[in-house]
Amino acid sequence: MSYLTLSITLIFVIIPLLLSKTLHLDLEKDTIIATIRSIIQLLAVGYILKFVFDSENILYILLMITLMITLMIAAATQNTRMKGKAIKGITWKIAVTLLVVEVLTQSILLGFQIVPPTAQYIISISGMVIGNSMVLSILFLNRFTAEIEAHRDETELILSLGGTPKQAIHRQLINAVNTSMIPTIESQKTMGLVQLPGMMSGQIIAGADPIQAVQFQLLIIFLLLTTAAVTSVLLGFLSYSISGCSY
Repeated sequence: MSYLTLSITLIFVIIPLLLSKTLHLDLEKDTIIATIRSIIQLLAVGYILKFVFDSENILYILLMITLMITLMIAAATQNTRMKGKAIKGITWKIAVTLLVVEVLTQSILLGFQIVPPTAQYIISISGMVIGNSMVLSILFLNRFTAEIEAHRDETELILSLGGTPKQAIHRQLINAVNTSMIPTIESQKTMGLVQLPGMMSGQIIAGADPIQAVQFQLLIIFLLLTTAAVTSVLLGFLSYSISGCSY
């Protein structure tokens, strides 16, 4: 695809802009900012990855992999922390969650030699894992803080009757974990029938064998299921104590 062809695809940005303007949704500014940021960020990452992949110095490649994963985790943490600002220490809790998920998934992938230990696989898969973990963290924190606020009286009653902080918010925590995992599980139920995953479609368009594309997509689907479960449960465990909330 040439840059000229890519510029034509901005039609798909103009359409929501026109709808927002016509219906007075006031989403024009956010849409434009999101579009500009995505263009700059993705092109920058593309050129950096091309430079890394073309390098033959193993130490330099390892350094770049570490740096990029660190930047991914830092950016995801910063983007997520505001959703749980009422929880004390939420920044380090999110960072630890993202790091554990990344180490766990990469250890399995590389330890069992499911994928080659190359920058091409490590960085690409890490981006999907950390990005998905970030979204799950946001979903969990949104629901968890909303549950605590909605059941404040019930929580205070349990505490007044001698219940522990963990007992007081156990049900809210479980509800938040369940809710945050539902989108991942439900999307997998209709995979291949209602939707064709973007990565698999991209591989097929690029000329890859459809069966190989499906197999790799299944790997990512299973990987993201673990990502969803570990993210929600671990972040929930770290945020469990009611003393960690400023309600």
